[in-house]
Amino acid sequence: MTTQSVHFSSSRSLIKERKAHQNFEPEFHGTLFYENEIPSFLASEMDALYENIHSSASKFQIDRRAFNTTTYVHRHEGLITAILVFTQTERKIEVLNECIKLKENDIHDFASAVFSKYPNVSLITFNAIQASIEQLKYPYQCHTCLEDIVLELPVSSDLYLNSLGKSTRQYINRYGKVVKRDFPSFQFKIYRTGELTDAEIREIIGFSNARIAAKDHVSLHNEESTQRLIQLIQLHGFVGVILIDGRVCAGAICSKLGVHYFLHVLAHDPNFDNYRLGTICCYLTICESIADGGRMFHFLWGRFDYKFRLLGMQNDLQRLVVYRSYFQLFLNVPYASKVFVRGIGRMVKGWLSEPERKDWIISRIALKVDEGTRRLFSGSVTKRH
Repeated sequence: MTTQSVHFSSSRSLIKERKAHQNFEPEFHGTLFYENEIPSFLASEMDALYENIHSSASKFQIDRRAFNTTTYVHRHEGLITAILVFTQTERKIEVLNECIKLKENDIHDFASAVFSKYPNVSLITFNAIQASIEQLKYPYQCHTCLEDIVLELPVSSDLYLNSLGKSTRQYINRYGKVVKRDFPSFQFKIYRTGELTDAEIREIIGFSNARIAAKDHVSLHNEESTQRLIQLIQLHGFVGVILIDGRVCAGAICSKLGVHYFLHVLAHDPNFDNYRLGTICCYLTICESIADGGRMFHFLWGRFDYKFRLLGMQNDLQRLVVYRSYFQLFLNVPYASKVFVRGIGRMVKGWLSEPERKDWIISRIALKVDEGTRRLFSGSVTKRH
């Protein structure tokens, strides 16, 4: 699948409007660190700067990752240019912000400030970011670890429908008509923050688990991750649901931050497999996102065909490790070796996942191994959803 770049937007105009009201020292320029906290005023600024649910204070708190954190803020010419939240374990710093684009100068400024403030720290890790690097002062390792499939939304649902491929339009129209003909009680509804019950969210997740089990795969949805998702949806929810006879038969569980929408779970009742309710529900949810003023729809990770049929574009996300010096890189050779091996493994997996190779036996074996690995490492972004 061809990889194309879709830039994550940021609300710089909103920041400019609020510039005079920020709770910083009036003359502050450069870098500040807030130890052991994410100040509430910075939480809202971070939402405006990145507009990404995976780089929000509420997500960190729900994932129980906001404890013992430090917040780094960089301000240039009166504007906040970076807000990064991180934890420190012995000689390593882990940045919690994910799914955001960081320019080379942002990474360099952060690394310089951290290495200066914390002389015992030997390396910094970033996970699942868009790292734009050509030449960094510090030695580093960088490899693709995930992808976010992103749809840049047009201004109307009619424009969106007309932009789809001919076969996809026919697919949506055909199955939409068939399900409405066979089930006159068909309804599609959008539920926003606080409107869905926990039971309804669990029902949609249950559909997903049933589909995954039918394919002899292992679901990443356990009780802990389900509870976290429920909390997130109660705060930032935007869920599209298909009802038949008043019962939930399909759902697209999304969160919303600013003009960005994030698809966490898409599933349907297996009894309606012949009606393609999952794709229909996703399409209708996208249309409602457009009507709601959305500008970006994030299908998130997993290179599934339906995401590309619905015009998602692949954005590769990188794992980045920055070392204080080549000497520190040498001292951390075991860790650097693990990073290197994971990078090679990801590259091989991506090659095996291409359409012409995904049905190979070795590709299926690699998928099984990857599923087992993701369940073991709870720190990965995929595990948390």
